[in-house]
Amino acid sequence: MDDIVDSLNNAYQEFVASAASVLEAKETSGGEKTTTTDTALENFKQRWELFRVSCDRAEEFVESVKQRIGSECLVDEATGSISGKSGQTAATTGLPPISAVRLEQMSKAVRWLVIELQQGSGTAAAGSSSHTHPTAPFDARFPEDAAQ
Repeated sequence: MDDIVDSLNNAYQEFVASAASVLEAKETSGGEKTTTTDTALENFKQRWELFRVSCDRAEEFVESVKQRIGSECLVDEATGSISGKSGQTAATTGLPPISAVRLEQMSKAVRWLVIELQQGSGTAAAGSSSHTHPTAPFDARFPEDAAQ
């Protein structure tokens, strides 16, 4: 994470310095277009693009961390692992905790359904009760799955 922050900071500093160079070149030339102003503007454009790339990388990193934290919180909530934290109990949700393995099975089932729907086979799958995926995401030991 420090590398991302350092990269973003460096790109920003170079961007600001190139903006100052453009202003200085314009002032020196009296507002006229010269090779110096053109060079300063081209450098400014390059530094702007590099700054944008650094911002995009930082944003991607933040999004990945948000997703990872969200996933961890979801697993903690579903498995009841948060019961010892901050005085919370699993009973506050009114739902019994489920195992992490069970949560992963359900997550895979949802992913397969999304993939099938994106590929357009969702309607065919809905019409065929015998359609199952080779890695059946539901376990017959769980009564809530048998009711479906």
